[in-house]
Amino acid sequence: MTEATATAAETGHHLYPLIGDLGLILMTAGVAVLLFKKIRQPLVLGYLIAGFLAGPYFEFFPSVKDKHNVEVWAEIGVIILLFSLGLEFSFKKLMRVGGSASVTAIVQITSMIGLGYLTGQLMGWSQMDSIFLGAILSISSTTIIIRAFEEAGVKTQKFAGIVFGALIIEDIVAILLLVLLTTISVSQQFSGMELLGSAFKLVFFLILWFVGGIFFVPTLFKKLSKLLNEETTLILSLAMCLMMVILAEKAGFSPALGAFIMGSIIAETTKAERIEHLVKPVKDLFGAVFFVSVGMLINPETLVEYWFPVLIITLVTIVGKTLSTTLGAILSGQPLKQSVQAGMSLAQIGEFSFIIATLGMTLGVTSEFLYPIIVAISAITTFTTPFFIKSSGQFYDILQKILPNRLLKWIENYSYSTQTIQSASDWKIFIKANVTQILLHSVIIVGVIVLSSKFIFPVSEASHINKILVSCGIILLLSPFLWALALRRVAVTAMDHIRRDRKYKGPVTLILVLRVCLALFYIGLLLNNFFSPMVAMGALAVLVAGGFLFPSRMRRYYYYLENHFMNNFNSREIHQRIKNRSELTPWDGHMAVFEVPQESSIAGKTLYELHLREDLGINIAIIKRGEKTINVPPRTEKIFPNDTLYVIGSDEQVVAFEKYLEATRQQDDTGNTEVVLKKISLGSSGFIGKSIREAQLRERTNGLVVGIERGNERIMNPESEMVLKRNDVLWLVGDKKLLENLF
Repeated sequence: MTEATATAAETGHHLYPLIGDLGLILMTAGVAVLLFKKIRQPLVLGYLIAGFLAGPYFEFFPSVKDKHNVEVWAEIGVIILLFSLGLEFSFKKLMRVGGSASVTAIVQITSMIGLGYLTGQLMGWSQMDSIFLGAILSISSTTIIIRAFEEAGVKTQKFAGIVFGALIIEDIVAILLLVLLTTISVSQQFSGMELLGSAFKLVFFLILWFVGGIFFVPTLFKKLSKLLNEETTLILSLAMCLMMVILAEKAGFSPALGAFIMGSIIAETTKAERIEHLVKPVKDLFGAVFFVSVGMLINPETLVEYWFPVLIITLVTIVGKTLSTTLGAILSGQPLKQSVQAGMSLAQIGEFSFIIATLGMTLGVTSEFLYPIIVAISAITTFTTPFFIKSSGQFYDILQKILPNRLLKWIENYSYSTQTIQSASDWKIFIKANVTQILLHSVIIVGVIVLSSKFIFPVSEASHINKILVSCGIILLLSPFLWALALRRVAVTAMDHIRRDRKYKGPVTLILVLRVCLALFYIGLLLNNFFSPMVAMGALAVLVAGGFLFPSRMRRYYYYLENHFMNNFNSREIHQRIKNRSELTPWDGHMAVFEVPQESSIAGKTLYELHLREDLGINIAIIKRGEKTINVPPRTEKIFPNDTLYVIGSDEQVVAFEKYLEATRQQDDTGNTEVVLKKISLGSSGFIGKSIREAQLRERTNGLVVGIERGNERIMNPESEMVLKRNDVLWLVGDKKLLENLF
């Protein structure tokens, strides 16, 4: 036999198990998918069962021959799965997540981490098993919840918004847990300072990667747009994903983190939807391989041996997540019904739980029995989730009957009191703007300094001339960011208001001086890498003088970079807006978006009362109110503060509407008007027998009547001609002081 023939035979021998195992996995997965699609059950559960059938613990079915190959595919599956999750995620979504969802998620996550750890310790497990169990139980399944919501038809209900917001927070926390658990596993220590350092390191790299990615990635797609077809777009996006995976691993983080970050960066580009569509088949393929590989680890003997821990942890998961989520939602100000519905929706574990369990097994810090136990719990809670979601309304009715009236009244009053709309103080605005300014620019500057000291300084160390040229080049590169950190004015209006109050003049000056000192410190830190401390101090003085001599050039350069970043960051929305214009307005008109000011006088009025079409010639095509979107609103629809209006008209008409909207702002001299949603019982009030218009409630409270409870009937947005009756319960939005004085 020739050498080439032998090599070919040897290659064929190695390829056969790889191809055979993949064929076996996909065949069993395909049958499971069709079966579970038929019986309307989550596909994840089908993949787990397929993995069990193809695994080494089921002897009546052919098993995979090379387990190592499957593990490699599973790791690729995790990367592609996290990349796809990143494409669906958006930093804008994270910023728009309300306080309710954030508080709900944080309470649930911290409670389940503690409860899971305590459960593991009580069962006699090791400390690492208990820590990983707590992390695993803290994350719910986005895939299972979305599928269950679609089948139950509850995606548009109020509690669904709380659940989706909580899932976004959980995704971020899951990434953080992967980093922290890796640190704990490697060091085998539980030092608070070390964990805090890891968290700071994670935040630092997240900001650096995000800013750099948003600055360069959308620009790259724009430059290459003429060359991008489906094939090149898919290859380029996957290449960028794997590039970030390598960077994350070099920085000491998990590959999954890099994949998620790159996905979230691409999610802000105009190509996001197209890439998400192209990556979906790849995600489905490798995601199936990942979940099948999880199912292959199900050992029936282990489950029989550990049936009691499976039962206990399942009960802890269902009861603990239901109670903690419900408690978190109540603390965030949600009514009891929505809180119970959200709690019963999040009572399961899923994708990230498998990834965390895989991490523990890969690092060799968790016991072998933990993985199959987690798989069994996931399977059970996957079955129970749809039932829990459908029965949450009935369970709330039962709670109303068995809970003390005093407790129900307290929850109701607490929910009303937290639904208070109050404008942020000038001091809060000033502090937030300056903290953002310091954090963002410090990360950019320190990132450049660290990279230069690691890669550029060793090259330039041989010659003083090289040191001078390199240091000048780096400082020139950093000059706009140093100027912004030290001298750029932010929250100007708020700062002027604060300075009028002499009491806060000192703190404002201190913050401004701190920003200048930080900029000087960073320059000195950079120069100290290239020169001796004395030379660095002299060079620092020269650079400071140069900064004061040429501030305008630094400012122009900075604003150019900032505009480029913001254009990239908003490119997807701008592209969508242009697309909407072309689809909805094929004539001279176009669509523009406005937000109704909180203090606008048009708030509370119907479209019929405003006569916008007759007076200004514009049409309101869409009203977006929080999670609710009203397409082609009727003339009886009222405008509320902070509504987003999608207005169609010509350039002149849109400009006229913008001026009209600005002119409707009601100036408040006190600056501290507090608008509240208040529930008021009329009893035997003098308003009985009068219509809402005759009672002049809107004028007297600077607000509006948003609802009336009359016996068992609830009337939303009552007409102004409705006559008030004895024992009516009014829901009013208005000035807190005026409401208290009137009633």
